[in-house]
Amino acid sequence: MALVPLATPTLTTDRLRLRRFDEADAGPLFALQSDATVLRYWDSPPWAEPQRAEAFLTASRAMAAEGSGVRLAVDRVADDVFVGWCSLTRWSPVHRSAAITYCFAEASWGQGYATEAAGALLAWAFETLDVNRVQAETDTRNLASARVLEKLGFVREGTLREDCVVDGEVSDSWVFGLLRREWRG
Repeated sequence: MALVPLATPTLTTDRLRLRRFDEADAGPLFALQSDATVLRYWDSPPWAEPQRAEAFLTASRAMAAEGSGVRLAVDRVADDVFVGWCSLTRWSPVHRSAAITYCFAEASWGQGYATEAAGALLAWAFETLDVNRVQAETDTRNLASARVLEKLGFVREGTLREDCVVDGEVSDSWVFGLLRREWRG
């Protein structure tokens, strides 16, 4: 079944604006994704080549065009500074399911931005796409990300043992799920 293109939304919260990525985001995106501290628990190593940002932006446009998901840049409303990104991927209209991912700059950690941005994206998914289930995964050592998911109402459903090997380091991931009937948005 061919998917229909997804219109990339612009979402606004009290402190954040989630919007379509544009070419001007390549520099800040590369800075974020090349930060070893930010990507400590990511499923791939930090970027070494600036061209990776262009490939990410191209893939983001293609994802929306094929209808499998959306990636949104996240800016602070107060000063229009890029603080990270949030995405809804693996969208299946047949199964009414999707996955959520987010990545934020270290300077923005501990301020509730990930919870706020992911909450806005989840509200859009439940209201606009009629999603029934959203899944998320996080490295078992990334307790801050697990707390974000739990604040949003996600339930830890299991552990994927040794599912990631990044630069020779093996790690486990927790799988979280959020059902429409559990959404408190």
